[in-house]
Amino acid sequence: MSQPDQGADTAPVQPTDPVELLVCVKCRRGTEIPEDGERPGQALFDALAQRDLPDGVTLHPVECLQNCDQGCSAAMRGGADRWTYLYGNLHETSHLDLLVEGAALYRDTKDGLIPWRTRPDHFKRNCIARIPPLAATAPASAAAEPNEA
Repeated sequence: MSQPDQGADTAPVQPTDPVELLVCVKCRRGTEIPEDGERPGQALFDALAQRDLPDGVTLHPVECLQNCDQGCSAAMRGGADRWTYLYGNLHETSHLDLLVEGAALYRDTKDGLIPWRTRPDHFKRNCIARIPPLAATAPASAAAEPNEA
């Protein structure tokens, strides 16, 4: 008997935890930007702020996601039970619809795992990091209380 695919349940779920779309506003996308010039990451954030985001999704600027050589970056997170994803190689004008669609797909999951077959191609090829949920079970040795001296 085969194991079910993680994230294979495509039935929409009722969002219980809010989803955050975090956009690095310091990103220069590998270009020289004058000190007083608008950075591509800020332009991406500003353009998304003008969009109607899916219900349950909030947009937040962040100072730096430490992905400076991989285009603009954005992260999606949503509560203690969902995986967090960091995506790169985003462009401030051509990836707006992608991020809005991706945020809706992410929101509609229980665990943050968008099924591979429905995941946008850009997300498949430009996932910089996948971070376990806070509620993930730690190994017994790591969860043990430290000895008091």
